Amino acid sequence: MINITFDATWWLVLVFITDLTIRIAAVIIVPRNRRPTAAMAWLLAIYFIPLIGVFLFLLIGNPRLPRKRRKKQEQINGYIRETSEHLDFGTLRPHAPAWFTSLVTLNRNLGAMPLAGDNGARLISDYQQSLDAMAEGIRTAERYVHVEFYILQTDAATDNFFAALEEVAARGVTVRVLLDHWANRGKPYYKQTLKRLTAMGAEWHLMLPVQPFKGKYQRPDLRNHRKLLVIDGTVAFMGSQNVTDSTYNLKKNIKRGLHWVDLMVRVEGPVVASVNAVFLSDWYSETDEVLSDEIDLFSVRSGPGDLDCQIIPSGPGFEFQNNLKLFAGLLYAAQRKIIVVSPYFVPDEALLLAITTACQRGIEVQLFVSEEGDQALVYHAQRSYYEALLRAGVQIWMYQRPYILHSKSMTIDDETAIIGSSNMDMRSFGLNMEVSMLVRGEEFVRDMREVEQGYRDLSRELTLAEWEKQPLRSTVLDNLARLTSALQ
Repeated sequence: MINITFDATWWLVLVFITDLTIRIAAVIIVPRNRRPTAAMAWLLAIYFIPLIGVFLFLLIGNPRLPRKRRKKQEQINGYIRETSEHLDFGTLRPHAPAWFTSLVTLNRNLGAMPLAGDNGARLISDYQQSLDAMAEGIRTAERYVHVEFYILQTDAATDNFFAALEEVAARGVTVRVLLDHWANRGKPYYKQTLKRLTAMGAEWHLMLPVQPFKGKYQRPDLRNHRKLLVIDGTVAFMGSQNVTDSTYNLKKNIKRGLHWVDLMVRVEGPVVASVNAVFLSDWYSETDEVLSDEIDLFSVRSGPGDLDCQIIPSGPGFEFQNNLKLFAGLLYAAQRKIIVVSPYFVPDEALLLAITTACQRGIEVQLFVSEEGDQALVYHAQRSYYEALLRAGVQIWMYQRPYILHSKSMTIDDETAIIGSSNMDMRSFGLNMEVSMLVRGEEFVRDMREVEQGYRDLSRELTLAEWEKQPLRSTVLDNLARLTSALQ
């Protein structure tokens, strides 16, 4: 009888071979179809903390939606492109710059609806007024209300919103609701919200549910971050605000006195069909239900304004990073002034290059961020870019605590703007499903500039001299957070 024993030397050899195999496999697997910064971050994690790094890579290393969902998105994009190719979406403003037309074409090729003319838009910058304006709009509904929000909570601040839904549902209006699963589960009033939706007779579904025992699973930190409301296909709301109290009802926020500051836009005109198309595509993704027979998506009518608008959806269901490409294109197109408002500004190399190059071209560039952070990793990752931005000539305005400036917008020169749900960070570019609206019109940009001035009045400017006095411990934290931000 032969006895085989493993002494310490054999165990060391086995550990060495296993470790070497993991490292070689990581070099082959990790960089494939991944941005160099993300690949490098994952390789560093796997090399320095192998067990944890491999576990995290297996858990969240795939930044794309499951193949079935991506196939649905491709079908939706094809349907929208084919059926809207020759439709009239209003009269466009004359004399569009060539760069603007090329960006519209880019968006269209990546899955956006056509550029629509004859639209009216009204900005709403007051948090409670926005919730009440949406409730007022809901009460005018005659056929349907489509509600899609990253976070949806029934509480004292949103009671009017939910009461409006209950009123229209009671008189036979169809109420369809989508809310992100992971963002809402475990949050205050989650169960109460679902019960209230069920009691009113709303058709509601969770977006991107992580329910493996029900056969529903994807990377758990993929989110549907969109915020939109459509009423009868004639009026829509979209922007950065969730349907919840301005503290998000979280004890840690209430203890720190934090309140969110947001910006929504109410739109009328042909572009409402584009907002509705985003909702219907997400509804189809979650339910397999096609509503095109019930809703004539392309039956549009002129609004009370003269704005050209294009809706750009983005996210892991698309092949390319639609929002990043649009943002970078606008930064390079600017000739005089760029104002960016983003609560989470963690750019990739392309966006950082675009914004610093704009300064070097003599463009005035301003960035609005929050002085206070609500997410430690993102807050420190964002700070790691301040020195490069300040040295390039970017003016950084810090919205003073205890408020979180949560608006997401950009204005370019005097005629072009973007508003929507997308932050300028790697999460919004690669992991979140977002929606943005590109607008051409001097009157809209003037309104945006008034909102920006209001932010400026409540902000202080960060200078390079002040930043250079940062303690070493802050620099270390910022740099470490910057590395983790690339894990996609």
